[in-house]
Amino acid sequence: MQMKAIFGSQDVEEIVEEGFSALGKSPTDEQKAVYKENKKKDCRATVLIHQCVDEPHFEKIAGATTSKEAWKILEQCNEGAEKLKKVRLQTLRRQYELMQMGSNEKIAEYFNRVITHMNAMKGCGKKMKDRSIVEKILRTLNPRFDHLVITIEKTKKIEEMKVEELQGCLEAHEQRVLERESEKPTDNQVLMAQTSKKTGNNS
Repeated sequence: MQMKAIFGSQDVEEIVEEGFSALGKSPTDEQKAVYKENKKKDCRATVLIHQCVDEPHFEKIAGATTSKEAWKILEQCNEGAEKLKKVRLQTLRRQYELMQMGSNEKIAEYFNRVITHMNAMKGCGKKMKDRSIVEKILRTLNPRFDHLVITIEKTKKIEEMKVEELQGCLEAHEQRVLERESEKPTDNQVLMAQTSKKTGNNS
């Protein structure tokens, strides 16, 4: 689309799309003038195409003798790339649907995994809204977050919630849980306390 806009601004779009006729035998002065102008436009269009493509694509069109030929090659390459994108997107969709939070996975780790996968899907042309991502994450969290999911669904507007907001909420809860668990006495500490108490009573 950007290249077509450039062609239009330089008045070479028709040459690129349709090409131009070669000179016949015994051309008139008018035909020579038209051919010369078309040839000039074709050269200008070819230069624009060369400037807009990367090195791998340039190698594919280097042998083209007209801008029309080069453009057709690029269209064919793009068509193949689009087909490849569609196949890859189908695979990514299936993987995305099956994604679940692991039993020992941290919130940040799971969000990073989902967002990385989502970005890959975006790269293949899939548009993703925050709402669908938020709903996906809430459905696939570890069961230890079930009570929090229910609270979020009851107290927050899921359709307006941002992915970053959900992540912050879940990470804050996760941190509180970890802090409480670290404050709980271990079995050894409980056993030592009981032993110490018994020893004190006996004496």
